[in-house]
Amino acid sequence: MVLTEKKYTAEATAEGAGRNGRVVSHGDAALDLKLATPKALGGSGDGQNPEQLFAMGYASCFLGALQLVASKTGKKEAAQNAKIHTAVHLGSPEGFEGFGIGVDIKVEGLDDTELIKAAHEFCPYSRALRNGVIVNVSKA
Repeated sequence: MVLTEKKYTAEATAEGAGRNGRVVSHGDAALDLKLATPKALGGSGDGQNPEQLFAMGYASCFLGALQLVASKTGKKEAAQNAKIHTAVHLGSPEGFEGFGIGVDIKVEGLDDTELIKAAHEFCPYSRALRNGVIVNVSKA
C-alpha cells in the first residue's frame, strides 16, 4: 500500500535489551514504557511487550473505524456502546523461521455483521495486515 499523503506520523525509539529494554514515543502525550518478555515466553513479565501494544493499538483503531463507518451510514447509535476485544498471538509461522503474529478481533455490543465487515475494510490496521505496507529500513 502506498500513501499519497501523510496526515500524521507517530514516532518511537526502542533501546536497551530489545524485548527487555525501553520504548519511548515522541510528541504529544509521549509514553515511556519498560519492556519485558512475557512469562509465557520465559521472561519476567514485569513490563509491557510489543504484542500488548499492538493489541491495544489495533483495538482502538478498529473501534474508531467502526464508529466512523457507523456514523457515515446513519447507524451512529448502533456502534456507540461497542467494545473491541483483540488477541494478538505470537507463534511459529508456517514456512518461515522465527516468529509470526495472528490476530483475533471480537466485537461486543453490536450485531450488525455488515457494519463490522465495513469497519474491517476501513480500519488502517486491518488494511495493513491484509494488503501489506511499504517498510523503509535504513541506517540513522
